[in-house]
Amino acid sequence: MAIFGVGIDLVDVARVRSALERYPEKFRNRIFTPAEARFCETLSDKYPAYAGRFAAKEAFSKALGTGLRGAIGWREIDVCDNEQRRPTIRVTGRAEKILAGRNVHVSISHLPDYATAIVIIED
Repeated sequence: MAIFGVGIDLVDVARVRSALERYPEKFRNRIFTPAEARFCETLSDKYPAYAGRFAAKEAFSKALGTGLRGAIGWREIDVCDNEQRRPTIRVTGRAEKILAGRNVHVSISHLPDYATAIVIIED
């Protein structure tokens, strides 16, 4: 397996919580897909789950080599996870074109205060 890219990110759960409490619809609709929001909203403590998805999107954009400053959009990255199986990433739009069918591996972990994710893209 040749590696195309690796990305990692660490997120402060309190920062994501603050953004969701201050601008609930605006922040949620800008960053998360409807499926991600539906899943997170079912959890008793939704903020670490939101933070984990935020970290996974950042890590994916780093592994892809684009960042999230216009080359691809937040909602083009869909973190699929039901907390009982390993997470996966589905992409659409420009992200899908740049990914060009490469395999993506993602791992997410969170504690009450921090969430982290690592993404490896195979070439």
